[in-house]
Amino acid sequence: MKSTSKIPSSKKVLTLALAAAVSLQSGPAQAQSVTPPMTGAKLKACFVYIGPRGDIGWTYAHDQGRQIAEKSLPWLETKYVESVPEGQATATLDRLVADKCQVIFTTSFGYMDDTLAAAKKYPEVIFAHATGYKRMPNVATYIAEFYQVYYLNGLVAGAMTKSGKVGFVGTFPIPELKRHLSAFALGVKAANPKAVVNVKWLNSWFDPAKTREASEALISEGADILSSAEDSATGVQTAAARKIPTFSHYNSMYKFSPDYVVSGHIAHWDKIYIDFLSKIHAGTYTAKNLSNVDYWSLLNSGGVEMGADAGLAINPKYAAQLKAARMTVNGKQVSVYDRVMTLMADMKKAKPTFDPFTGPIADRNGVMRVAAGKVSSIGDLNGMGWVAPGVVGAVADEPKK
Repeated sequence: MKSTSKIPSSKKVLTLALAAAVSLQSGPAQAQSVTPPMTGAKLKACFVYIGPRGDIGWTYAHDQGRQIAEKSLPWLETKYVESVPEGQATATLDRLVADKCQVIFTTSFGYMDDTLAAAKKYPEVIFAHATGYKRMPNVATYIAEFYQVYYLNGLVAGAMTKSGKVGFVGTFPIPELKRHLSAFALGVKAANPKAVVNVKWLNSWFDPAKTREASEALISEGADILSSAEDSATGVQTAAARKIPTFSHYNSMYKFSPDYVVSGHIAHWDKIYIDFLSKIHAGTYTAKNLSNVDYWSLLNSGGVEMGADAGLAINPKYAAQLKAARMTVNGKQVSVYDRVMTLMADMKKAKPTFDPFTGPIADRNGVMRVAAGKVSSIGDLNGMGWVAPGVVGAVADEPKK
């Protein structure tokens, strides 16, 4: 998750991301040096959250991951601090170090500078920063990355819309959201070339009132499918009240609308937390060898999932409709349902053959962004400023050339 404060330009993000150590799409980079294992010793890991634990979205998903990790690892002790503003985490980090936290997870992009400063101040403490791109010997980075799932959700939305208008409630127009919005739009257009995705930005991560207002506005403008990136379940509830199909986001929201949540994207942060902490406990990761450790966790890692609910890729209420819907793939008509399932199975492989950001792709202004036969790199995606065709609505800091 990311903040609008202290965010470099897309060019700078890309430069730094490419200069950073290599990321692995299927899991963590492997550290080179090994210290004696901590077997038998307790390990204290502490978490800094951007929102309240009960937001049902981003922070709730992180906290679920924390709890699962603590239950799975008998030697692990955890602590958390919630609702810490981005750019204002220094005092919290100082207190956690004073409280003998050996590992500290900072779970939002806007904590990046404070995390790096604390890492320099406390070189013996291990830090891991979510969604960032800057690393140090004692700072790793990690993300449960959703662009593949957003593309699959886009196929579903494109097949289902009757008005040809799909609504998207965005948070901040930053690279993470731009690639998710663009992947979603690419999926919508693949299933329904005439459809568009109308976006409205909240400039907030957690604001149920603004989410309700934006959702209602999108519906009033003709959207008959809604997707939201805001941290609460308000988008899902607003859509359900208007009998509009929608998607879970960050966490399962199926229980809030079992009749209208069609699919969604769900994070399993425990996959990252358990792996990372286990390697620390074993002595593989230390405060001296994390410069090359970046978890870019896609479908093939188990860190993310397509689903209305855990284990439920598509709500059965909509399966028949999606099986009946047709789209063109390599000149042939195929079922949208089958296309989604085929691509999802492929993306779960160690080396997928399909990537949503495979060229040729021109942005919505006609500028070629991904050349034919090329696939966007992690660095390209981390610094993404452009927006895909099919997106309607203002997008800040969108390059024109």
